[in-house]
Amino acid sequence: MPRFVTLTPNPALDVSTAVDTLVDAHKLRCDAPQQHPGGGGINVARVLHRLGSDVLAVYPSGGATGERLHGLLQAEGVPDLRLPIAGETRESFTVHERASGREYRFVLPGPALRPEEWQACLDHLRHISPPPAWLVSSGSLPPGVDADGHAQVARLAREVGARMVVDSSGPALAAALQAGVWLVKPSLRELSELTGRDLPSTAAQREAARHLIGQGQAQVVALSLGGGGAMLVTATQCLRADALSVPVASSVGAGDSFLAALLWALDRETDLADALATAMAAGAAAVMAEGTALCQPADVQALRHQVRLQSC
Repeated sequence: MPRFVTLTPNPALDVSTAVDTLVDAHKLRCDAPQQHPGGGGINVARVLHRLGSDVLAVYPSGGATGERLHGLLQAEGVPDLRLPIAGETRESFTVHERASGREYRFVLPGPALRPEEWQACLDHLRHISPPPAWLVSSGSLPPGVDADGHAQVARLAREVGARMVVDSSGPALAAALQAGVWLVKPSLRELSELTGRDLPSTAAQREAARHLIGQGQAQVVALSLGGGGAMLVTATQCLRADALSVPVASSVGAGDSFLAALLWALDRETDLADALATAMAAGAAAVMAEGTALCQPADVQALRHQVRLQSC
């Protein structure tokens, strides 16, 4: 049975392409599109699978787009459980502008889930036997699911004895933390919103993370600092790593690669320093890949020795 189970409430078929220059009111001749299965939990599952973990990706899926997403996961060999819904699974569209190097991401809201469709997701998670060691609920919530969707999963994880990991934003993230999770991966902006504090310094960021821990909302905070790197904070330890300098092809899925590698390392009971270094290497490896190809283990291994850590 899987050691990791990921839930992606609002999966997407990620389509990416490139143009020379974005110009309004003109037909833009694009490169041949790349297609990858997407959504936070699905991306985490793809990377965990590549790293050799036993993982199951659970997600609601509907229509021809949902069939295509499932087929792409099958092609990668990722074990998945797709739960049928009436609506059509969404697409997300990313365009790389070669002239500027900028990346433009167009994200659709996704299909509305009926109450019974969302309940089916929760029921399947509850009845996985034996329960997984880790339950990762990641990504946005679809229309039709209340803002406490991830919080419902957190309470379920506590029932079955799994370590709950959440990666989301806005009211959905705040609600999950109120329910209590084992690990959360906010961005700097999200942490500022959660704590109601300006976070201009490493010390302020550390204390904001420890505020969540002190309130019992999380045991571990993996803080994404974008181009500034990342921090990993517990009640007794704080580590910071600068971002690696690598050629950037696409930023899509970098955070999911970071999270998957972090959990993979923590599951192997490595220390926090090794876990953060592995996660940083995975995030850097992901931005080197086009579309949502995510990181490859060989690239993670090659970049791992370049990561520099410091106590914070």
